[in-house]
Amino acid sequence: MTEKDRTGAADRAVTGGDARAGRPRRRRARTGPVRGTPLPLLLPALVGLAFLLLPLAALLVRAPWRSLPEQLTSPEVWDALRLSLVCATAATALSLVLGVPLAWLLARTEFPGRGLVRALVTLPLVLPPVVGGVALLLALGRNGVVGQWLDSWFGITLPFTTAGVVIAETFVALPFLVISVEGTLRAADPRFEEAAMTLGASRFTAFRRVTLPLIMPGIAAGAVLAWARALGEFGATITFAGNFPGRTQTMPLAVYLALQSDPAAAIALSLVLLAVSIAVLAGLRDRWMTVS
Repeated sequence: MTEKDRTGAADRAVTGGDARAGRPRRRRARTGPVRGTPLPLLLPALVGLAFLLLPLAALLVRAPWRSLPEQLTSPEVWDALRLSLVCATAATALSLVLGVPLAWLLARTEFPGRGLVRALVTLPLVLPPVVGGVALLLALGRNGVVGQWLDSWFGITLPFTTAGVVIAETFVALPFLVISVEGTLRAADPRFEEAAMTLGASRFTAFRRVTLPLIMPGIAAGAVLAWARALGEFGATITFAGNFPGRTQTMPLAVYLALQSDPAAAIALSLVLLAVSIAVLAGLRDRWMTVS
């Protein structure tokens, strides 16, 4: 081997490519799982997994499977389930009407204090639901800041009514929809809207005909999350709407009430909510867990 050949081999060994061509060889990145999980990471991971799964397993083990059909066919359960489904669906529809424009405003419009507005929109995510119910009562109650005018001018009373359940569920579910849609809007390319507007479309037409179809998966995911959150709402509902069977008693409230007198019925109702939650996660699995 000549001196030139030895120099070229050394260059290729250092650069990982063809030194004479000046093109480094592209190495394939490892994308598979790393073998051999460190023990300091494995043990806490297993403990965390057991911590999350143990209560669910206990719910399944202690479920009254023999009397479950009887528990689930009682009129009280069906009234609570029907009211929960109707109110959660209505709250989701209201969240769509209000949340999609709000998400677009936060994602595509520059205005002073946008960061503060975003923080206020997401505040119900971390606010205790009971506090949210108290705030709704002070705002929309019969003597509330806005509620007194609704009562005196239009005769509308929201607390302790089915409409109050929808309002309370919308208050806690709306941020889930806004966050999902805003993230999808930020990922969507705004040049499609700009191209539509250069062709003569108005801003709203470009949003309706171009942007809306692009972000529809994010809207659907946000709607499912909002619906699931509304279905499981408890604190704001019982504070603002009360617990009246057939009118404001939703499934979580029925679970709480049954737990004090009939634990078997409470477990049966909890199984229904658990099944709904699993169905929601199964529906969103492709969006959350698929790696592109």
